[in-house]
Amino acid sequence: MPTPAASHRFPRLAVAVTALALALTGCGGTATSPGSSAPAPAAAPDRVEPLAATPQPALPVTVPSADGAQVTVTSGDRVIPLTGSLNEIVHTLGLGGRVVARDITATFEQAAALPVVTRGHDVSAESVLSLRPTLVLAETTTGPAEAIQQIRDAGIPVLVVAPAKGLDDVPKRIDAVSAALGVREAGAQLNQRTADRIAAVRKNVPAAGDKKPRVAFLYLRGTASVYLLGGSDSGAASLLEAAGAVDTGKESGLGKDFTPITSEALAAAAPDAILVMSKGLESVGGVDGLVKIPGVAQTPAGMDRRVLTIDDGVLLNYGPRTDQVLASLITQLYGKGA
Repeated sequence: MPTPAASHRFPRLAVAVTALALALTGCGGTATSPGSSAPAPAAAPDRVEPLAATPQPALPVTVPSADGAQVTVTSGDRVIPLTGSLNEIVHTLGLGGRVVARDITATFEQAAALPVVTRGHDVSAESVLSLRPTLVLAETTTGPAEAIQQIRDAGIPVLVVAPAKGLDDVPKRIDAVSAALGVREAGAQLNQRTADRIAAVRKNVPAAGDKKPRVAFLYLRGTASVYLLGGSDSGAASLLEAAGAVDTGKESGLGKDFTPITSEALAAAAPDAILVMSKGLESVGGVDGLVKIPGVAQTPAGMDRRVLTIDDGVLLNYGPRTDQVLASLITQLYGKGA
């Protein structure tokens, strides 16, 4: 959910990215490939899959926060996750019934009716406090800092979780959230389930040898004239590499999360395919609008109109549904036979 909240996990620009993201459904997307204009089948409902058994929290607990604080949680009855990714983890642990609000990026079905109290870097401390939370979950990029401090000053435990940038961060985030909720065993179960599913999906990556598909991750917001090329810190590299592809931004030495798109950078990257968030693609008028961005039409991806799309609300979450994101990427890159 986003804005692509890269700093949902990542540096600030990425954060802005997450906050802007407004996912609609599922994690599927449509890939436009040479000679093909037919859309992919409709995406599955945008739902999370809770663990089979609802865990019983063992509280109080004292846990370390990513901002250096020690946080003591005495009740998990009213939880407010301030990012969509953290909300997804709480729901998947089986404790969704205790969540009383959401960030605008939490668009999955079970959370969609909850009141919105934050949009990434626009946390409303008053709105949060009015819902009488017993635990608030945030990320290091959640802000403004004054709002987070106001919530803490009111005596509410606030656990800050480090942002995710790759597959290795999935278990760390689940561990942090499950520990704060007093359900460590459920966290271990969810980590095992998630790891097994990701491993199963990765078995479907075809052997590419030295000819791995080259993919550029673009962050687009046409309505704001924002056109950015993802670098090594965008958060997409880990997913693309797990799908057997090369992240051209990372390979080109772009060390930041995102940099403005230039014809020269795209030409140097020479991607075979372009990865975009679904709302971003929509914002520029679809593939027809995408290829009008300077430099795109001259790349192999642009000439072939080879575009991969994943919904904004799940692409960079690195959580319990990352296997679905990875599966969609693999299918779009290699075809349904993959």
